[in-house]
Amino acid sequence: MALIGRLFVVLFAFLFACLAAGVIVVGAVLYPEFSDLGAGPIDQGAINVVLGFGFIFISGFALLPALIVVLITEAFYVRSVLAYAVGGAIVGCACYLGLVPFDPETMRFDGIIRRHLEIMTGAGIVAGLVYWMIAGRTAGAWREPPKPSRPPPPLPAHSRPHR
Repeated sequence: MALIGRLFVVLFAFLFACLAAGVIVVGAVLYPEFSDLGAGPIDQGAINVVLGFGFIFISGFALLPALIVVLITEAFYVRSVLAYAVGGAIVGCACYLGLVPFDPETMRFDGIIRRHLEIMTGAGIVAGLVYWMIAGRTAGAWREPPKPSRPPPPLPAHSRPHR
């Protein structure tokens, strides 16, 4: 039963981590537009649509690599914040490199844009920290046996047993 509850916690934490990473990616990609003072006010509906697509994009590409990190940390009771930050950085980097063409003849990625790689890696770190705050601090806790309940206190000396 504890495993089923843990799965819901992991899913909840993954969704919030993807939301945080999506906000970071969208904010960083749109930053040049935000810094232009002559642009005027930004349409809030358009920002909501872009944030929604950013969330869907991040959660779709990060699911498998993040699942591997979650399985490793749950299996080995890894609860270190640094492990989740490094795992998030690896997942963010893997998500970006999964979109960049790879040339097998030269064994190099063609067309890496350094700024985009940094944005995705930073978003992965933030996502790892958000995941750690929600679910990572108690990784592997579902395996621990429940603590035994305390026995009831003794009856007073002059009381009769209940029949």
